[in-house]
Amino acid sequence: MTPVGLGHYLALAALLFGIGVFGLIANRRNLIVVLISIELMLLAVNTNFVAFARFLDDPGGAVFVFFNLTVAAAESAVGLAILVVVFRRRGAIDAERLDRLEG
Repeated sequence: MTPVGLGHYLALAALLFGIGVFGLIANRRNLIVVLISIELMLLAVNTNFVAFARFLDDPGGAVFVFFNLTVAAAESAVGLAILVVVFRRRGAIDAERLDRLEG
């Protein structure tokens, strides 16, 4: 059995980031898919931080990931709350129909 090296983690992060970018490019209409794609891209960045922190024996990367996950969770909560309000007012969360926001 081969040990898991830095390249394996970087390949996993590249795959996650690629899936996130593909989700943004392929589906620009559904805002929930856009939010999920952004979260996947943030997860890929966090995977890189943890991998380098582990292989360089530096806890700074893991600490940065903790703060990054906190901000990402807050961003998701606020984004979903905004989507719920928009859906209640307009009846749809189609990005093409939301070209103009009104108060």
